[in-house]
Amino acid sequence: MGEYGAAFDWARRQVESGRLPTAVLGLATADGVVALDAFGATEGRPARIDDPYWLFSITKVLTGLTAARAVERGFLTPETPLAEAIPEFGADRDDVVRLRHLVSHTSGIPEPTMDPPEELRAALLAPGRDFVAGTVSRYSTIAFDGIAELVRDRAGWEWDADITAWAAAIDAHGLTLDPSVDPHTVIDAERLGLDMRRFARHRNPGAGFIGTAHDLLALGAALLRIGSGQAGGIVQPATLAMMLRPLTGYIPRLEPYRAERGQDWGFTWNLRTRAPGLIDRDVYGHGGWAGTEFWVHPSAGIAYVLLTNQAERPGVDVDELDNAVVSAV
Repeated sequence: MGEYGAAFDWARRQVESGRLPTAVLGLATADGVVALDAFGATEGRPARIDDPYWLFSITKVLTGLTAARAVERGFLTPETPLAEAIPEFGADRDDVVRLRHLVSHTSGIPEPTMDPPEELRAALLAPGRDFVAGTVSRYSTIAFDGIAELVRDRAGWEWDADITAWAAAIDAHGLTLDPSVDPHTVIDAERLGLDMRRFARHRNPGAGFIGTAHDLLALGAALLRIGSGQAGGIVQPATLAMMLRPLTGYIPRLEPYRAERGQDWGFTWNLRTRAPGLIDRDVYGHGGWAGTEFWVHPSAGIAYVLLTNQAERPGVDVDELDNAVVSAV
């Protein structure tokens, strides 16, 4: 893998040591994929570079891009209240939850499990609140059902159909909500109490997508092109810049993204602008519950993806991988 050898050596070490069952690691520049390899196996199934994996919360930035497309087309703004799309939302709240709160984990909507027995909409409309909107940041997946509803109500789009459309335009044809594509099994999901069948049925706008390394590398390359000022693609350059503006500042941060992690939330993007373990803090992206990672370093001109399938990963420090990627550029 040439100059990126240290990054691939890192992935290989995680698998050989037993800290990860599989690892598919890929890197891309604005021109496309520059390196890609796979390691390990899931219950005898060797990992291959084109295998699908559950992306979990990387789904959030896909949904965020669709919402941003609705913003740049004049259908809504970050100030649009969720109650405009769902009038019954927040009937017992004296605050206003807006799109900017939903995308930045500051809505105060109580969070259900990832596989609730009821529909997501029931969880979104559950009474009560965690905190006043905009005053605290606590990681939220249910908020993304609200984002999807705002997009549907104001733009007339189904969130997943729009993702499929713009993904096809960048040659990311593998993004799907359909588990029949046979993603690698999350080896500890059952032990940790996640019912994957029920989870998949929810088609969750904050966690439900499945995809390949190629899909995310195509997205990373497209974002690098947009970030360098090239028009067209998924969103316009000014729209991407809007998505990367910090929205949480120095308000209190609750688990699991406490202040010591050195991150901020933009418009669904995790901005690691104060991360103490990184060489290059000009980075945005997102991780997923089972160990998936997708990060873009615009100044360095590199994006990378790590696909794996284990929720509990003691001893795995992805900052090590990030630094190995950036140092090779």
